[in-house]
Amino acid sequence: MAGLGDWEPNKKKLPNGIGTLVKEAANNQVKFGIWIEPEMVNPKSELYEQHPDWVVKQPQRAEHYFRNQLVLDLSNPKVQNFVFQVVDDLFTQNGELAYIKWDCNAVIYNAHSAYLKNQSHFYIEYMRGLYNVLKRIRSKYPTVPMMLCSGGGGRVDYGALEYFTEFWPSDNTDPLERIFMQWEYSYFYPAITSANHVTDWGKQPIKFRTDVAMMGKLGFDIVVKHLSEKDLQYCQDAIKQYNTFKDIVWFGNQYRLANPTEGDIASMAYINEDKSKGVIFNYLVNNRYGSGSIYPVRLKGLNPAAKYKITETCLYPGTKTAIDESKTYSGEFLMTIGFNPVVNAQRTSVVLRIEKAG
Repeated sequence: MAGLGDWEPNKKKLPNGIGTLVKEAANNQVKFGIWIEPEMVNPKSELYEQHPDWVVKQPQRAEHYFRNQLVLDLSNPKVQNFVFQVVDDLFTQNGELAYIKWDCNAVIYNAHSAYLKNQSHFYIEYMRGLYNVLKRIRSKYPTVPMMLCSGGGGRVDYGALEYFTEFWPSDNTDPLERIFMQWEYSYFYPAITSANHVTDWGKQPIKFRTDVAMMGKLGFDIVVKHLSEKDLQYCQDAIKQYNTFKDIVWFGNQYRLANPTEGDIASMAYINEDKSKGVIFNYLVNNRYGSGSIYPVRLKGLNPAAKYKITETCLYPGTKTAIDESKTYSGEFLMTIGFNPVVNAQRTSVVLRIEKAG
């Protein structure tokens, strides 16, 4: 077996199957998720040998491999049944499976379906077939979180989000790049759909990387044991803080305060429906000497007549805030004059909480 297509455990690596990993994770209070790519097949696989007509390829042309993969023809109901069965078997054989990352890495070359009579309908019928599989999975497993991934943003669409709980915006997880990506993505998709993970990409400190990832669904793709004591402490504290305001990020109203393409900083606010509290993310996006928040940032989405207090959260261990947390401000003042988050080379990411006073 060559991996894709033959969805059976490698007995040399997993002599007791996936179930052992699932149970071991549960015994350590960890939910088990799995990363799959069920739409693809490797040419050296039993599936391909048994069903060569299930593969997307033109009969008069040589096969073209991308990452040594070919695409299964999801316009074919038999292929749809097979792909559904792959996922269904994972759940039925591993009752504690808690998460699926659905990847799609192969580009379709030499588009042709041995099943379809009208080849001009191929791409439409392929997507209809995919959605048919996903609909069946969702009907049977309505609450399981599933991430949609395709080399980055290749599958980010509202049709797919009917079945997936989130998408993977890009394989580029450099936090500085992500500020710009997440800013642009948010014109079309709410924060709750974006899986933002802290990784080892980029040269920014762990606080910066984590603070950027908070503008969506926060996750970590790092080796925890490689973190320093203070970095680990920061991550643990930040997760606790994030859990207190993530509902505002996911379900609140979003306001753009400082565009990263127009100045030294990026600033984005999320305010809850009754305008009583919110969270404001501020990041340094220019490393030139003296760059930072020179002027106050005008807030949006507040009640002009209400009084507000602003505090800093997610501070790195051993540091203190640079803002004055003792003052109160009217919503009108904050939206007309603004508030300076004090972003600079020593404070490259600043997360602020704003709440009605009294």
